[in-house]
Amino acid sequence: MPRLATRVPGGGAVRVMENQVRFYGPHLRGPRVTARDPRCARLRRLNGRVLPEPNPSLCRALAADLGMAGFGSDELRAAWGAAADDGIGRGLRGPALRRLGGRTDPLAVLGRLFVLGMPEPADALAAAVPRTGLAGLERLGLIVHDPQDGAGLVRPRAIVRPQSFVDDARSPEGAGQWWVASDLDEAAVDGPLPEDHVLGVGGASLTLAGLQLPTPATRVLDLGAGCGIQALRARRYADAVVATDISERALRFTRMNALLNDIDAIDTRAGSLFDPVRGEQFDRIVSNPPFVITPRTPGVPVYEYRDGGLVGDALVEAFVTGVGEHLQPGGTAQILGNWESRDGMPGLDRFREWVDASPVPLDAWVIERETIDPLAYAELWVRDGATLPGTPDHERLIGAWLDDFAARGVDAIGFGYVLLRRPIDGAPTLARYEQAAQPLDPTVPLGAHLAEALAAFDRLSGLDDDDLAAAVLLVAADVTEARHHLPGAEAPSVIELRQGGGLARTLPADPATAALVGACDGDLAVGVLIDAIASLLEADAGDLRTGLLPAVRELVFTGFLRFAD
Repeated sequence: MPRLATRVPGGGAVRVMENQVRFYGPHLRGPRVTARDPRCARLRRLNGRVLPEPNPSLCRALAADLGMAGFGSDELRAAWGAAADDGIGRGLRGPALRRLGGRTDPLAVLGRLFVLGMPEPADALAAAVPRTGLAGLERLGLIVHDPQDGAGLVRPRAIVRPQSFVDDARSPEGAGQWWVASDLDEAAVDGPLPEDHVLGVGGASLTLAGLQLPTPATRVLDLGAGCGIQALRARRYADAVVATDISERALRFTRMNALLNDIDAIDTRAGSLFDPVRGEQFDRIVSNPPFVITPRTPGVPVYEYRDGGLVGDALVEAFVTGVGEHLQPGGTAQILGNWESRDGMPGLDRFREWVDASPVPLDAWVIERETIDPLAYAELWVRDGATLPGTPDHERLIGAWLDDFAARGVDAIGFGYVLLRRPIDGAPTLARYEQAAQPLDPTVPLGAHLAEALAAFDRLSGLDDDDLAAAVLLVAADVTEARHHLPGAEAPSVIELRQGGGLARTLPADPATAALVGACDGDLAVGVLIDAIASLLEADAGDLRTGLLPAVRELVFTGFLRFAD
C-alpha cells in the first residue's frame, strides 16, 4: 500500500518555471509588484520580506550539495537521536543542538541551519555548500549573509527539510525522499508568524498526501498549493500538475521544491479558488485549502496559509459547488475541510446540501473525522498563530472567535475528509456521509483503501442481487473477529468484525453474517454459502438472503470482503 512516512521534522517524515515576477490581480490580497518596482532587485521582496527565488541552476547546485552532505531523514535522526528528533516536532530544538555539540561536518551544519533554524558560521556553511556557495544561498532567498557582520554568522530565511515517503507502486526501491523548503517555523521565528507565512509539511498536508488516490491520471490540479507537497505527491501518478495559490510567496516555494527534487511538469498559477483554471478540466483535483474558520474582525490576523478570506465555512462550500465543472467525467476531487453545525443542524447535513446544490451532479463520500466545540476550536487556532494563553491578545482573539460563532448559531465544528466524483453518465449514485466511529490516525495513508472502495462500489453498482449471490468473495487478510460472552453463557452476546487497515472499522455482526464472512475463502459463491448457513441455523434461505445481501454489499465496499477474481 503506498504510504508516506509519518515523522515530520528534521529526521523526517512530517505551492517549474524560470525566474519571474507574477502579478496580483484585483481579487488577490497583497500589494501589486511590477518589474519596475524597486523591490524587484536581486533579492525581490513582497510585504517587506525577501521572496524565495527558484533559480534552476542554483537549485540543482543546492540539491547536489544536500545529497553530498547526506542531508536525509534517517541521517539527521541518527545524528541527534530519536528522542531529540521527536522533540523538534514539538518545537524543542535544545535536545538536538546538544546532541550535535560542536560538530562542523556538512550534515550537522545544514541540520542546524535548515532544520533547526539556527545561525551558522559563514566559513562552516561555505564548506558545506561548495557548489551553491553563500552567494547562491542568498540569491535563492534562503539565508541572510552580511560579510560585515562581526560575528561571522549566516542566518536562515527559510527551512529546508527532508521529507521521506514510501511508495511501493512507483519507487523501484520502495522508498524515496524530497527536500521541502518553506518559511521559518514558529520556533525559529520566536514569535507570532507573519501573515504571509508559507507553512511546511505538517499533519494536515501529510493526511491529504496519504489520501490521494494512487491511480494514474493525466492532469491533476493542486488548488491552494502552499509549499507544494501535494503537487509533488500528485506528480508521481500524473503526467502533469497545475498548482495554484493566492500567495506569490507560496508559488515560489512550490517552484523551488520542484526544482530541488528534479520534478518537471508542475505549472504554477496565481489566483483564488478556480479563477486560474477557468474553462479547464482535470482527472483529479486535490486541495488542502485555507479552510480555517476565521472571524472577519479587525485585529484578527489573516494568515494566508489557513484563512481563505470568507465567512465561516463558505470556502469549503465554494469548493464543493464549483469543483464539478472542472472535473472530467469520472474525475475525482479530494479535499480536507471544516464545516459548521448551526442551530442544531449537523454539519454533515449542511455538507449534503452543498453537494445537492452543485450545478454538476456529484458522487460524494464524506468522512467526519472529529467535531469540536467553538471554544476548543478558537483555542486551537489562536495558539497556532503563536499567541499564548495569559496574554491580552489571547483573550481578545478567543472572544472574537466566540462572537463570530455565536452570530451564526454555531454549536460545533467538524473536520474531515471529502471525496467527490463526477459520474461518467451524469447520474450520481454514491452519497455517503459518515462519522468515524473511532479516532483515526492522520498519519496512516488511506489513498489505496479509498481507490479500492470506489472500484468495489462501481462493480457492486452493476450487480443485482442474483449477480451478487453468484459472486465468489474472499475475506480480507486484515479482518479479525471478536466474540464477547456473558459469564457462563454458551452463545456470544456480541460479535464484532474488526478491520486492521483502511478506516479500522469495527462492525457488529449477527451469527449469520459472522458465519458468512468466515466462510468466504474464495471457493464457493455467496448464494451457496447463504443456503448452507440457513440450513445450519434452521432459517428460511430466502429470508436470510434478503437480509444478508445488503450487508455483503457494505462489507465489500468497506473492505472486509473482496471479489476473488
